Amino acid sequence: MTTATQPASAQPNAQSAPGRQWFADFQREYESTRKLLERYPDGKGEWRPHEKSGTLSGVATHVAEITGFGVDILSETEFDIAKRQRPPRSDSSRELVTLADGNAAELQKLLDAASVDELNKVCTIKYGEHTIASAPRRILLRGFVMNHMIHHRGQLGVYLRLLGVPIPGMYGPSADEPM
Repeated sequence: MTTATQPASAQPNAQSAPGRQWFADFQREYESTRKLLERYPDGKGEWRPHEKSGTLSGVATHVAEITGFGVDILSETEFDIAKRQRPPRSDSSRELVTLADGNAAELQKLLDAASVDELNKVCTIKYGEHTIASAPRRILLRGFVMNHMIHHRGQLGVYLRLLGVPIPGMYGPSADEPM
């Protein structure tokens, strides 16, 4: 039986926090994402593989900002993406990594502090008057942060490959980094 008078050593810590447990893969996935941002070829930001594709700087900046959506999800019960302050597009690996590291650190801090109730609280994401999603925060974190980051990381990897940038291994070796 647990009581409010448990000794400090029996209190939950960051390692046992629900957010840390439920998103244990976040840090590893972020580190893989960071590897790509570190390889961003400064000065190539306007390059795009096709006229209908976004620019390299646009894709890379988006990758760097995605974990900031997780901060919004855990901080608000409703937010409007159209009103969200977007970072300026960056054409610098150093700036992209700095942006991404700040967002990831803030998200990890919030995940470490999140209770089950907070993770199950419904959050609504809107774009103006249009509701994009309304679901428990834990579901939005998986889809709009983790899956979204992995998806655009893959897109960024293709862009970098087409530019001749060596691609780091993510889940094992790559063609450029064998074991």
